[in-house]
Amino acid sequence: MKGLALALCLTALPAWAGEAWDSVRYQLYGERVLLDGAGVIALDAPYRTDNDARTRIAAQVAAPTGGRIGKVTVVLDENPMPVSAVFALHEPQPRFFFDTTLRINGPTPVHVLAEMTDGRLFVTEAFVKTSGQGACAAPPGTDPEAALATLGDMVLSVGDTLPGDAAARIAGLAERLRRLDVDISHPSHSGMQMDQITLLFIPMRYVERVEIATDAGGYVEMTGSISLSENPQVSLSIPGATRSVDVTMTDTKGTITTAHKDLAGF
Repeated sequence: MKGLALALCLTALPAWAGEAWDSVRYQLYGERVLLDGAGVIALDAPYRTDNDARTRIAAQVAAPTGGRIGKVTVVLDENPMPVSAVFALHEPQPRFFFDTTLRINGPTPVHVLAEMTDGRLFVTEAFVKTSGQGACAAPPGTDPEAALATLGDMVLSVGDTLPGDAAARIAGLAERLRRLDVDISHPSHSGMQMDQITLLFIPMRYVERVEIATDAGGYVEMTGSISLSENPQVSLSIPGATRSVDVTMTDTKGTITTAHKDLAGF
């Protein structure tokens, strides 16, 4: 995975618009057909960021009738590491939601791709303008040494039915989705930031993997990147009937932390 990330990083500095997407698309999918995601993917991205270093990107994915979602990929075309988050569902779902905090290094197209278990690929896109802060190289918001004290701490919270899920409420608990918020304490160093005291570059260290199990069974695994914000929040949908959640975070230095939450029954 680290080799792939490095390769994507090295090919993500296009001379003009479109080159980055063409490169990333080919490396990920080769000549596979990408279908229009209208009606399948609803992407929520700001027209302009309020904070380049912590921008929320969200999407709701609904598989075509009879289909199941196997993987959802977020690409920030012009970021130094454009493949920014990948959600691989161990339990393919007819519907899936995510919302996460990302660094957006500069104005960029955003692509969200949903892969069905039958091999169909759907894509939708938006364009996000920024304030020019160069978020991936911006100084960290906390002291690098102090950040180590709480690195890997996680807080889990679960909300009720997702907004707009009235149909699922009527259909019953089995079809309902709930929102899981995972707040992770992690400096998410990009390798491009400079220590403001020593003026040396801070070594790259970011959340590489977040594994989420529901009711002790594998549910989804998110692969991260330097695009994840400092102290990232990762939110996603879980089945409404879930009674317990276990989250395991692994970073690029091999640090592993866990969190558990029992949910109330209905």
